[in-house]
Amino acid sequence: MLSGRRHLPGPVRVAVVGVGVLGACVGWNLARHGADVVLVDAGQPGEGVTNWSFSWVNASNKTRLRSYFDLNVAGMAAYRELAEAVGPDSWWHPTGHLRWAGDPATEARFRDTAELLADWGYRVEVRTGAEVRRDLEPALAVPDSASVLFYPDEAWVHGRQLVGRLVERAVESGAEGRFGTAVRDIGIGGDGGVRTVTLADGSRLDVDAVVNAAGPGASRVAGLVARQLPMRREPGVVARIGCAEVPVHRAMHAPHVEIRPDGDGSVVLHSREIDALIDTGVETAELARLLHESARRVVPDLGECRITQARVAERPIPADGFPSVGAVPSVPGYYEAVSHSGITLGPVLGRLLASEILTGRRDELLADFRPERFGP
Repeated sequence: MLSGRRHLPGPVRVAVVGVGVLGACVGWNLARHGADVVLVDAGQPGEGVTNWSFSWVNASNKTRLRSYFDLNVAGMAAYRELAEAVGPDSWWHPTGHLRWAGDPATEARFRDTAELLADWGYRVEVRTGAEVRRDLEPALAVPDSASVLFYPDEAWVHGRQLVGRLVERAVESGAEGRFGTAVRDIGIGGDGGVRTVTLADGSRLDVDAVVNAAGPGASRVAGLVARQLPMRREPGVVARIGCAEVPVHRAMHAPHVEIRPDGDGSVVLHSREIDALIDTGVETAELARLLHESARRVVPDLGECRITQARVAERPIPADGFPSVGAVPSVPGYYEAVSHSGITLGPVLGRLLASEILTGRRDELLADFRPERFGP
């Protein structure tokens, strides 16, 4: 690995717009390899979508396209390297993941996926509900005979803590943070390339490159360089509940609800079924109550916990559902790092994009996920 400051064949000063997990991973990789980095966020690092993600590191849910699965497997490996590089502390939890169904048809679909994953060399174990309660999660109300899939190589991360650690390390390597102020304009030079970034506080940054890692705001930032980046609208609701003692030890997908520990006496809840109610006018507090109700059926001890936070957040998903990562050839110096599954992909995308910015080399792992598929 490279370390310290060195002569760069690529851009020297880079503004990273958006300091969630993707922006933080890109910024840290750039800074540690010698770039002059400015981290820009309208809010505070890690407080946006990253803080309201289920934060599950996996490839088992990424089988629609083999190259996307491979990219997520690389993301999982990159996490293990990242934990060694910056220290695991309390943000990294490689405790595996559980999934089980509530009806025969869904169970058959889960089994088919598990068989495909096993064929692709991905580790999966089939346990009974009784075995899971005995060996992994004693508090679960799962039937003894239920078929439960256990993915031992999966993990969850505390996104906000991870971003804080990466920003800290980037600053130690010379990066500058400009937080609490949004990007108002991106200036283009006579050659069509990026030259300046103007912030809402009136300050202007002279830069050689901009990384658009603005999550749900990525389409607006792309518009500042006259680019159209089509995004899905796919809101999700996440609730946190506070517990005197957290009764679960790993991320899990149970029938109707997703549950994982969150550290500090907290548990995170999410459900695609509850997400479907967002646009019906149901208040966020009621959505959180429904999540809690579903969760306590799976883990009765969660009935003793109380809802502490809930939020509806927009997921940053390009129109076709896959990442948009890399240079946009029509605007020299403009790069995108926009993706759902930013938690899983952050470390690998951060490394690959930083390398592309600094050397110009395009990695084959990103071949199917280049921004130019959406046009100039």
